[in-house]
Amino acid sequence: AQQALSSLRVILGQDGTTVGRDKLERIRRNAAYVRSELNKRDLVTLGEPESPVVPIMLYQPAKLALFSRLLLERNVAVVVVGYPATPLFEGRCRLCVSAAHTKDDLDRAIAAIEEVADLINARFARPWPWHMLG
Repeated sequence: AQQALSSLRVILGQDGTTVGRDKLERIRRNAAYVRSELNKRDLVTLGEPESPVVPIMLYQPAKLALFSRLLLERNVAVVVVGYPATPLFEGRCRLCVSAAHTKDDLDRAIAAIEEVADLINARFARPWPWHMLG
């Protein structure tokens, strides 16, 4: 409990420094950058622009484990989530961005994700909003 309270004090600046604020800003920038770059590459992401958890939609259940394994071979760790935690054809991987990631780290991860997405045919333009038709 003490460790959690100490962390909150740093985040709130109650330790007399800007370390917490600076790290939160870096997380926001890193997350927005990753999400923007993935979207430019026709990878569908969900969630808030500044959230450090970036879900990348893969849709097909059969691609989840392969996507994760191929990325791990390229030194990029992701968590894949499929049915029953998601609807059957809404499988995704979750990429977690931190303040410790450098732009070079992020660029290498983005390049690896793009390469693997091409290998398994997992690039999609934004899906048609079928739910808005009815």
